[in-house]
Amino acid sequence: MVNHDGPTHRRTAVDSLTPLLLRALSRGYRLADLRRRHSNEARLTRQCRSGFYDDVWAEAAASVDGRVSRLGSLTEIECGGIRLRVRDNLTSLDDAVTLQVAGDKPLVYQLLQAEGIRVPAHVVCAACDLAIARRFLQQTGRPCVVKPARRTGAGVGITTGLRDLAQLVAALVRAGAYCGEVVVEEQVDGQNLRLLYLDGEFLDSVRRLPPVVCGDGRSRISELIERENADRLAKGCAASQTLLVVDAELRGTLRGEGYTMRSVPAAGEVVRLKGVVNDNRGEDNVAVDGLCSAVVEVGARAAAAVGVRLAGVDVITPDPTRPLDEVGGVIIEVNTTPGYYYHYQKRDGRVPVATMILERLVKAAK
Repeated sequence: MVNHDGPTHRRTAVDSLTPLLLRALSRGYRLADLRRRHSNEARLTRQCRSGFYDDVWAEAAASVDGRVSRLGSLTEIECGGIRLRVRDNLTSLDDAVTLQVAGDKPLVYQLLQAEGIRVPAHVVCAACDLAIARRFLQQTGRPCVVKPARRTGAGVGITTGLRDLAQLVAALVRAGAYCGEVVVEEQVDGQNLRLLYLDGEFLDSVRRLPPVVCGDGRSRISELIERENADRLAKGCAASQTLLVVDAELRGTLRGEGYTMRSVPAAGEVVRLKGVVNDNRGEDNVAVDGLCSAVVEVGARAAAAVGVRLAGVDVITPDPTRPLDEVGGVIIEVNTTPGYYYHYQKRDGRVPVATMILERLVKAAK
């Protein structure tokens, strides 16, 4: 974490006007995002996602001869001395305080660092404090990421690949729409891994690739995205659990790759759309080859440090076959409500993690 003590920073006119301006822009961004989230397409996506979880929990309950009952929007599963309530990827395994702790990104980083677990270099500041955020970006000398400090998940409000002041301002506006405080951190290069644990026991791992489109030599990227979303809506969770949202993260990633929405990629040319992986397709999730036991162990330690029973630990590492300390890998998040989609929709075979969770809970109850 960067230390802010040092020479007095001379504030410019832009710095003095920034807080009011950033707050106003953030409110506008928030309203636009709310409209998008209540669109017909977004509602269809949520219905598809709920149907996916209904199916996987029914399959899991059948595997343990469990009794399933509906409590409004909740599903209750009883078997072998256990009772588990679920709604999509929410479960009654972790209490409300634990969910709040895990959702507080600065606190999670503190807990991990206290256990000697590597996290990205970062700074925590008000979303309207451009001076601190800019100083960190300049001192780091590498691309950075801006995240809301708390109250969001699934990549919401996150912007990656920030290199200059204009990009930083846009990222602060976006994150500030969700939380008054943000985390600005160094962007670590490497593979994005999700490691899943229950009570410290490792269940599965998946490498999540970013969302892409493939050029045909004729269509603009905007048209390729429209076509991709139409395919996702038609196929449902067989293709993806989300739609591609054209937001600041997407436009910024394209710009960093040398494209705009009007660019026409060559036939067969693959264009990365986002640094955040949450909007990828099922086929973009693959098994992790040669995962190092030390990486598995540090993921379990991270879950324990945050106090999470059912944890999806997100790791960035350039080489998953070697310990994080050796290759500069880091842990960027400990999720209390990890998505199961990535495990079920792997390109190289489904892993029924809901079934694994119930089977282990029943076994532990005996």
